[in-house]
Amino acid sequence: MADDEDLPVLVVDGAAFSDLEGFAREISKLIPYGGTWNGNLNDFDGLLRGKWGPFPEGGWVFRWVNSDLSRTALGYEATAVWREGLRRRCHPSHREGLEADIAAARRGEGETLFDMIVEMIRAHGAGGEEWEDNVVLELV
Repeated sequence: MADDEDLPVLVVDGAAFSDLEGFAREISKLIPYGGTWNGNLNDFDGLLRGKWGPFPEGGWVFRWVNSDLSRTALGYEATAVWREGLRRRCHPSHREGLEADIAAARRGEGETLFDMIVEMIRAHGAGGEEWEDNVVLELV
């Protein structure tokens, strides 16, 4: 594993967006050749894994500046709205669980979108399940 200072740095600015769609637009700016990410978290995991997109082989630094703004923008309200969208499209057998998650988010409880994204990124770095991708998260 290379030293963090030797790794390429890709920057996302939390001041540049206020919702998941905006985060997706910011990530899409990093994808060469006009590629886009549509905000699907499963696809984001694949992006981090290097299945497609700009992310350098051998690792890279994901520098998230103004991450405190993102923590708020992708907080409980955004999480509830996102889960409501999932509920409208999901298989009926998943609705009950999503409704419980929506209610928890409305109470300010449980994991937020920000938490999920950060956890996903960390899973691709040191100590994570997919550590070999060598993604270093910097919340600035």
